Amino acid sequence: MSQRLISRSTDLQMLRDEGYEVSVIDGHLVVGHIPYVTSALQVAYGSLVSVLNIQDDAVGTPNTHVAYFVGGTPCTSTGAPLSALINSAYDAELTPRVHVNFLFSHKPMPSGQYPDYHAQMSTYAAILIQQAHVIDPTVTAQTFAPVTDEDDTSVFTYFDTASSRAGIAAISAKLAIGPVGIIGLGGTGAYILDLLAKTPVTELHLFDGDTFEQHNAFRAPGAASLEQLRERPYKVDYLTAQYESMRSGIFAHPVHVKADNLFILDGLQFVFLAIDDGPAKEVVISYLEALGVAFIDVGMGIYDSEGALGGLVRTTLSRNDPDSRSAARSRIPFGVNSDNAYTHNIQIADLNALNAALAVIRFKKTLGFYLDLDPTDAGTYMLDSNVIANEDPE
Repeated sequence: MSQRLISRSTDLQMLRDEGYEVSVIDGHLVVGHIPYVTSALQVAYGSLVSVLNIQDDAVGTPNTHVAYFVGGTPCTSTGAPLSALINSAYDAELTPRVHVNFLFSHKPMPSGQYPDYHAQMSTYAAILIQQAHVIDPTVTAQTFAPVTDEDDTSVFTYFDTASSRAGIAAISAKLAIGPVGIIGLGGTGAYILDLLAKTPVTELHLFDGDTFEQHNAFRAPGAASLEQLRERPYKVDYLTAQYESMRSGIFAHPVHVKADNLFILDGLQFVFLAIDDGPAKEVVISYLEALGVAFIDVGMGIYDSEGALGGLVRTTLSRNDPDSRSAARSRIPFGVNSDNAYTHNIQIADLNALNAALAVIRFKKTLGFYLDLDPTDAGTYMLDSNVIANEDPE
């Protein structure tokens, strides 16, 4: 992906053609082997870093004039800190693979913005190299080093610029676990997939033996065409096709998980249960408990009352410890119709989406993505009162 981005971006390719050591790491432009002067009046080498503004698989204009630096304190040829560049010391992990030490600020005149990344990086490099040349006139940043294919292990077809632009790429990396399973791809399960597909979870395994019918189209993300409905694909195949243009690592299993095929869950690190068949759910839960796998069970009970809908949306987390397992079992209904008002199978897309969002938020909290000052393993949203009742772990 990185090599393709460079080749499609004139300014990045120009940097590489001029001999700079250019790479793209987690949505950041990194230009390495930049000579600079240390406080001991020696030449050392660092890297310049800029957050990429990626549009349509190529880079746009830089959103900011600032850049980051990886290395020691850059100095003038007399050993004083290079105030012409240094805005502040900035020891930060922009992503798990990009750790920077300084924030640079040098506005080009008169616009205050750089027209492209070539202008930005070459300008910052020139200021550093100018001081280094006083110490050693032979040093250069333009090494014309051999270009190799970069190891890009991202599951995404294109860069996650939402994380890099927001400066949360390092936090988002906490979600790079897997494999994760979703059992049941009806309304709520489909929305769970939609939310997880946009995270760096390494593998998503989908389990559902039903076909995607016309009623499913009204409570699933996106919009199915009439031609797709006529094909009657399995839910898992239809949904996998919707997301494979964005990412890899989605695996469809068009089967119902039952007592005779529980082995297909082996190896999963976390599971979402979005099925309403209580007895079938209990079989799965017992197996997950035996495997030591944490899971989240979701469900809703919606009823018609005097021409309006009421009910609840439930989310229950079962961690791999005895107290959490016991508490979860006390909250998960295992009857034929799992949630008490679910007999009529009333499902509404917004409530499916809410149920999925609450489940995924709870999942992200277990991984430290979201701050969790008051950990709760279960919560129920009550539609008529607009209240979420949380239940502390027992």
